[in-house]
Amino acid sequence: MSVSLLIKPDLSPAAPQVHRITPASAGWRYVGFDVLDLHPQQQFARTVADREQCLVLLCGCASVSVDGQSLGAIGVRRTPFEGKPFAVYVPARTKVSVMAETNCELAVCSAPSEGRLPPRLIRPDDIGEEVRGRGTNTRYVRNVLPASAPAEWLQVVEVITPGGHWSSYPPHKHDSDQGGETQLEETYYHRLARPGGFAFQRVYTDDRTLDETMTVQDRDVVLVPRGYHPVSAAHGFDLYYLNAMAGPVRRWQVTQAPGYEFLSNG
Repeated sequence: MSVSLLIKPDLSPAAPQVHRITPASAGWRYVGFDVLDLHPQQQFARTVADREQCLVLLCGCASVSVDGQSLGAIGVRRTPFEGKPFAVYVPARTKVSVMAETNCELAVCSAPSEGRLPPRLIRPDDIGEEVRGRGTNTRYVRNVLPASAPAEWLQVVEVITPGGHWSSYPPHKHDSDQGGETQLEETYYHRLARPGGFAFQRVYTDDRTLDETMTVQDRDVVLVPRGYHPVSAAHGFDLYYLNAMAGPVRRWQVTQAPGYEFLSNG
């Protein structure tokens, strides 16, 4: 694959755009992903003709309006590690405006859309939580926009992985429409709870035509166009990641890598 799977952030203070990933830049068809750092009274506004968006307020407080209708002030987290987020679902051809009231970190996930659904505010109480795995495979999942929630193509989830634990593990993939699996492109936006740490992410296929292992630092994005994609957090450094997923079928059905069958409840 000619596109690098590891995308480093642009932390220039001159512009709010930390990441700008489009289907064209990623070399795929569905998922778009942006991250912005907004200062107080700084505004983000966007209308997209043919894509739905899920805005996730990673931290900070902001006032949000959709097509001129105010949704009020949202946001309670100081970091992405502090409880569930506020999010906003925005259909195609709908203007969304975010005015920062404090310093804010805003993620914008997007996928193709015909604009069939209304916009809505997703409150922390609307977001289901679950624990996956056991032992050092335990991680904590927040289902921001799961397949069970209204959207056309997009799925969005947050995961907290304690330091020293594995995540997206046992290795699984979702790049085929065979055997009940669904084909989904995916981005991982990584945050670390303290400075100086790192994590590892491997993206690989059964035939190893794709096999990359990346050292992930705070605010990096990893692209998963296909293949298995496990993550490991270094001891002492809790890891957060935000996943945006989309593909031709809006379900999350995976195939586990062969050889890991003995790891039950993974």
